[in-house]
Amino acid sequence: MKMLLLRWPRTLFARLALILCVGLVLAQTLSFWLTMTERDQATTNVMMGYIEREAASSVALLDHLPPAERPQWLPRLARRSYEFILGPGIAGTPPDARLSKMVAKSIADGIGTEYALTVNAVPGDKERMQVHLKLTDGTPLTIDMRPMSGVPLSPWLPLVLALQLIVLAACCWLAVRLATRPLHALAVAADALGPDLKAARLSEDGPSEVARASKAFNAMQDRIATYMAERMQILASISHDLQTPITRMRLRVDVMDDDPQHAKLQQDLQEMENLVKEGVAYARTLHGAAEAPIRIDPDALLDSLMCDYVDAGSEVTLDGSIGAALVTRPQALRRILGNLIDNALKYGGSARIVATALPGGPVTICVRDRGPGIPPGLLEAVFQPFYRVEESRNRQTGGTGLGLAIARQLALAMDASLSLHNLAEGGLEARLSLPKTN
Repeated sequence: MKMLLLRWPRTLFARLALILCVGLVLAQTLSFWLTMTERDQATTNVMMGYIEREAASSVALLDHLPPAERPQWLPRLARRSYEFILGPGIAGTPPDARLSKMVAKSIADGIGTEYALTVNAVPGDKERMQVHLKLTDGTPLTIDMRPMSGVPLSPWLPLVLALQLIVLAACCWLAVRLATRPLHALAVAADALGPDLKAARLSEDGPSEVARASKAFNAMQDRIATYMAERMQILASISHDLQTPITRMRLRVDVMDDDPQHAKLQQDLQEMENLVKEGVAYARTLHGAAEAPIRIDPDALLDSLMCDYVDAGSEVTLDGSIGAALVTRPQALRRILGNLIDNALKYGGSARIVATALPGGPVTICVRDRGPGIPPGLLEAVFQPFYRVEESRNRQTGGTGLGLAIARQLALAMDASLSLHNLAEGGLEARLSLPKTN
């Protein structure tokens, strides 16, 4: 529990706010203590002079009054911290408290030159002392004192201090928020920088440090976009240049006599052509689909896709429906689902499409198969380019390793998510979640 209470906040906003608030509380506490200390010292000094003068005047007045009139004057001469008693008082030991010693010295300075004084502390819980003397006619007089270290606090002072702390804390919160808001905007922009490199550009206004960071981030986006465009252009050029020699090789193989190597060469050339085409397709998906989002009927698209596979003799079924229009990129969606269905047919022999839509939630399209599934530790690794779970490296059984990578990149470009899950009853489920925008 103690470790939880002392745990350091994770966010910069919380850390700065905590440091400033704790610093303000400590500074306010120190300021209050210094003010109260100085106030008590000043009050004590004023009180010592006041007691010296008042005690001397009161004793002189009682000494000049007739003995019969003295008791009537005692309530008039009493003060908040002391009173006069006509009598010997209570005996005790000399005072040892600092404040009592100061009071005793002040009274001694005021009347000690004219009257013989004795001072003693009165036993008890609170600080109390008595000064004993005799008037000129021999009447004993006792000054019973309860020294006060200062004047009481005003009842409104704690409220004012609390309001002051609240105002300072609010100002700290606002200052920290203004200071950390550009960092939050930078983090949001970095998270939104997807494969299409079309994240919103940061505003380059504000303080010089913020403007400099925003300019650097915008320039970084431009450089990355340039590098990606150059890479795609290089891959496209390589693909174009490879098409010609591959075509010549296919023609030469076609005119070859029946040779045991003839079929193998045909297969190799076909794999080379497929690999080049899929490599270029993957490079293009890194920039996202150029297709503009439009409103479509997703149920009609799924039904059409299923019918195409059924017509081709594949075992593909469709369950569920979305029941509402969807704003998305239909060609990209069709290609994603096509890649997922092809994988299901390749490894499971059949594919089952399940479409669901929660009220107010995302649209989910799942493609399930009855294949062997994928080891749990490789469910994310298979989305990497050219990664294949099948270890024989046979293109006929393992493919090129780009189908899922292309599907993931297209899904990211559509603000969707694509994940794989092993089914409890056996098989694999590819789950595509699309944001529901009407």
